[in-house]
Amino acid sequence: MNRLADATSPYLLQHKDNPVDWWPWCAEAFAEAKRRDVPVLISVGYAACHWCHVMAHESFEDEHVGALVNDNFVAIKVDREERPDVDAVYMTATQAMTGQGGWPMTVFATPDGTPFFCGTYFPKPNFVRLLQSVGTAWRDQREAVLQQGAAVVEAIGGAQAVGGPTAPLTAELLDAAADQLAREYDETNGGFGGAPKFPPHMNLLFLLRHHRRTGSARSLEIARHTGEAMARGGIHDQLAGGFARYSVDGHWTVPHFEKMLYDNALLLRFYTDLWRLTGDRTARRVARDTARFLADELHRPGEGFASALDADTEGVEGLTYAWTPAQLVEALGEADGRWAADLFDVTPDGTFEHGTSVLKLARDVDDADPEIRARWQDVVGRLLAARDARPQPARDDKVVAAWNGLAITAIAEFLRVAAGYATRADEDVNLMEGVTIVADGAMRDAAEHLAAVHLVDGRLRRASRDKVVGEPAGVLEDYGCVAEAFCAMHQLTGEGRWLELAGTLLDTALAHFVAPDGGFYDTADDAERLVTRPADPTDNATPSGRSAIVAALVAYSALSGESRYREAAEKALSTVAPIVGRHARFTGYAATVGEALLSGPYEIAVVTDDPEGDPLVAAAVRHAPPGAVVVAGCPDQPGVPLLADRPLVDGRPTAYVCRGFVCQRPVTSVDDLVVQLA
Repeated sequence: MNRLADATSPYLLQHKDNPVDWWPWCAEAFAEAKRRDVPVLISVGYAACHWCHVMAHESFEDEHVGALVNDNFVAIKVDREERPDVDAVYMTATQAMTGQGGWPMTVFATPDGTPFFCGTYFPKPNFVRLLQSVGTAWRDQREAVLQQGAAVVEAIGGAQAVGGPTAPLTAELLDAAADQLAREYDETNGGFGGAPKFPPHMNLLFLLRHHRRTGSARSLEIARHTGEAMARGGIHDQLAGGFARYSVDGHWTVPHFEKMLYDNALLLRFYTDLWRLTGDRTARRVARDTARFLADELHRPGEGFASALDADTEGVEGLTYAWTPAQLVEALGEADGRWAADLFDVTPDGTFEHGTSVLKLARDVDDADPEIRARWQDVVGRLLAARDARPQPARDDKVVAAWNGLAITAIAEFLRVAAGYATRADEDVNLMEGVTIVADGAMRDAAEHLAAVHLVDGRLRRASRDKVVGEPAGVLEDYGCVAEAFCAMHQLTGEGRWLELAGTLLDTALAHFVAPDGGFYDTADDAERLVTRPADPTDNATPSGRSAIVAALVAYSALSGESRYREAAEKALSTVAPIVGRHARFTGYAATVGEALLSGPYEIAVVTDDPEGDPLVAAAVRHAPPGAVVVAGCPDQPGVPLLADRPLVDGRPTAYVCRGFVCQRPVTSVDDLVVQLA
């Protein structure tokens, strides 16, 4: 009997009609394996995963394969996005056994959950042989299987261990991290490494902060070049905005078409900060369009942001997005069709499959003459309308707490920077205003949803769908990303309740997740016990739980004036510091937070009766050093510690700049404020 029909996970629901007798992850499944004396098959994936779909179609929808699984195993299907703790444990095992990892992840385990054979995608013939071999080994070579499992558990226990060396995260270590990124930088195409190439959003955020602290032209150039290369490439949706998960090539041309919430949230933060620091028009446009993508394509009204858009459309990757020259002419007419083919590098041979091309921006149009930009935007609108008539990829409507936290923080930062530029003349000022309105509404929806639905009895839950929260408990990254988001909401709105909620989450994390060395485990001390307790310090597709919680602790300490949270942040960051200078590509968010701590961070309070339009507020946001917090409002505004006991000076709006709780003299002019922030 397949038991997935009542799941809240869209990924599990994709498998509810398989002939495989799937169980969700639960104690009852392992008890059944023990009763039957059979191994467990654990299959881990997620709804937008292309190769998960392929393996499902080839194997899990096949009656013969289903019978083979059902006769010899208890099969458990896991959504890695809903259960990142389970995914982390078995991914570590998979990497230990095979040297690599990915999804779908295929794990064979004993009835107590101990993994003894791991892999990823298997074509159907290979998978059938594997099922037969594992079944035979379980019956005939049980002792060897158990010894293999014990060895794997020992290996992954060491990989996830806490209590290693610690050191302060110094300027020298952060400089070493920037130097290492510069050495690994792809001078031609931007980014780091070859194919497949992932958007290095956290490394780019770090490099921008490093540039702001040190004045490093090299760090800024790497960030600008990579940002422009991604923005021009096929990984960036040239019509609707937003970014795909990665490029299958080394030059950003052909994407793996799934669009993930976390990538787009982190990229929105990067492009917003690049725009803030440089005024770059391309960065401004991409930030605006990414915010619009989040609000239009992933926001669920009355809820939060959905997790992803699928890589496939009707089982075909890229069906929605690829074009031929003839299709451009059909949509636009002869003249505009040929013009668009040149602009977007759509050729008769194609850059993708079957003579089709993924749109990329082959010409510099952001700084072109107004009539060229107007024609470009007209073409984009008409092509998007034509594309909207095509079949569309499925959307994973699951609301993940941590990823929504990332999106809330990113949009809050975007809105503040956009407000600071609002008085500048621009031909698309109305478009920018429209985007900020819908993005603001989506952000507030998401924050209210997290507070009302995901917080249950003072503890976070990981995921929800259709306003119903799931059972899986929140992990460390949920507490960190959501607490940081609530700090961002406090800064944007001046409402004390968001800061209070952030403090509640951080107190829970400090009570239930802290490790003996001052670091953090990824799961709470009262969470379900797995074969090992994960504690991964590295930043990968998203910030590690440790980096996320440190970022929130730093922001909360600066906003509240309570130094114990900063002390906890410094102690936790010291457990990551030894690897920052040696593995910079996998500690980008930790280094980003390290720059904030090294900077102070600055605490900037602007006392004013016009927090949205006061030039002092705009200047504070525009010129804020790395990781600074900025609040604005009336003197002694309730629930806002940074505004306490800070009056107007001579009846005029006044800025108070502090660094590490040590304050400079209050100023009333923009010029004086900029000098203090330099």
